[in-house]
Amino acid sequence: MKSKLLAAVAVSMLGLVAVEAHAQDGQWLVRARAAHLSPADKSSPVGGVGASDRISVSDKTIPELDVSYFFTPNLAAELVLTYPQKHDVMLDGAKIGTFKHLPPSLLGQYHFNPIGQFKPYLGAGINYTRISKVKLLNGAGDLESDSVGLAVQAGVDFKIDKNWSLNLDVKRINIRSDVMIAGAKVSTVKVDPVLIAVGVGYRF
Repeated sequence: MKSKLLAAVAVSMLGLVAVEAHAQDGQWLVRARAAHLSPADKSSPVGGVGASDRISVSDKTIPELDVSYFFTPNLAAELVLTYPQKHDVMLDGAKIGTFKHLPPSLLGQYHFNPIGQFKPYLGAGINYTRISKVKLLNGAGDLESDSVGLAVQAGVDFKIDKNWSLNLDVKRINIRSDVMIAGAKVSTVKVDPVLIAVGVGYRF
């Protein structure tokens, strides 16, 4: 009976410690990150099946601002923000123009070790990319539409103190748009980038 009583007390104390740790962490987490965007460059060939000319999009390192809200110690939602980013567009390595895109994403996350110093997480959600200021082939080309696609992520926070943490994050986002020349579709740009990001976070 004594051993069972001691076990019950130990479990209760661990529960109180976990609740207290979460209460100290706070429900909001803001991160500033630098993310390197590497497109997949799997666009369909210009000219149809059998053609070799392909469109690609330049790599870029971009700033991110991420705001997370924790509903429970394990479950959170994250909004990923930046400002419009300009990319070069190449056809078989030769630059044919530029465009800008604004790619906010909203993800649901599961955090595996909410009371530890290392806090790994997985996330999935949706990305909406606003494409603007398209300048292709001296005005003869265009990107037809904005993009809505799946976003997935994996990352880890390393807790420094009560409020501050370091972060490593990897995301894969579906971003696609049709390429039009003189009103006719000639390719589908599959940017589908992988973003590898590092940064700092502040929880309150």
